[in-house]
Amino acid sequence: MSLRLILAIFPDPLAERIRSAAEGCEPIDLKIEEGGDDGLHTAEIVVSADNSQKVLDALQSSLEGEDGWRINVLPVEATLPRLSEEEVKRQESNRSTAAREELYEDVASGARVDENYIVLTLISAVVAAIGLNEDNVAVIIGAMVIAPLLGPNLAFSLGAALGDLTLMRRAAVTSITGVAITLALSVLVGLVVPANMESAELLRRTHVWYGDVVLAFASGVAASLSITSRLASTLVGVMVAVALMPPAVAAGFLAGGGNFASAFSALILLATNVVCLNLSSQLVFIWKGIRPRRWLERRAAKNAVRTNLVVLGVLVIVLIAIIYVWTRLFE
Repeated sequence: MSLRLILAIFPDPLAERIRSAAEGCEPIDLKIEEGGDDGLHTAEIVVSADNSQKVLDALQSSLEGEDGWRINVLPVEATLPRLSEEEVKRQESNRSTAAREELYEDVASGARVDENYIVLTLISAVVAAIGLNEDNVAVIIGAMVIAPLLGPNLAFSLGAALGDLTLMRRAAVTSITGVAITLALSVLVGLVVPANMESAELLRRTHVWYGDVVLAFASGVAASLSITSRLASTLVGVMVAVALMPPAVAAGFLAGGGNFASAFSALILLATNVVCLNLSSQLVFIWKGIRPRRWLERRAAKNAVRTNLVVLGVLVIVLIAIIYVWTRLFE
């Protein structure tokens, strides 16, 4: 069982509030230390990772409107003696999902345009272009794994679930920037290097089928579940399953070589992956109960979720219609 150590630092008058809020959540351990000359107390609360959200909400509610406090959440690598069966069962009865604060820190970092993001995008685009043109599956998989394009899409879905317009805007800008860099670099490569139209991997990105819609949906579910369940290792498989980099590179590469019809097919595949990934991951966040703590924020989030789901749903229908027409024209 994963554990969390919640450290709360607060002024002396709030000690009883903190104790009452923490005890109501049935923590594994609870200790409140008296402060020093600065008048600040410290509460050490050990809970299961699945129960951390309940504790964090209770603490924040008890501290509403007060100043001079801070809450820190730390992972617990091990604990001795081991928890008894009764303690494990008690914590499991309070099981929820990952704390929204932890999710935010994990996901929001992927919605940042910095040097690392730009360099990884450039490198993965070059690697994907080489792999596609040489029909080398291993190289393409390498490009899928190092490509940072999945992060901003998950951040956008989480922002919509929380009604965080700032995160949504930042994630959208990051995603658009990554795709724009990829397309621009791929076009330049396509102008210099002739496209190998006998490459099965390159041609695969120019044929869109309804199965691609299902795959993107399933991958979005897997990605958001891996985040909310703290199974980050499965994200590697998601990156490979719903690859955003190869179709983007194929579109730019083929457009640079003058193969505009094939480039448009690759763009359709890219759009399908992005839209279905965002829609399914947002549905999982809703299913898992990821939402703001305060009522007013919940109402704003509800409006954002409703609008986003409608827009994404319409886009899915439009993309399916485009796929239908496109496959009819070029079957």
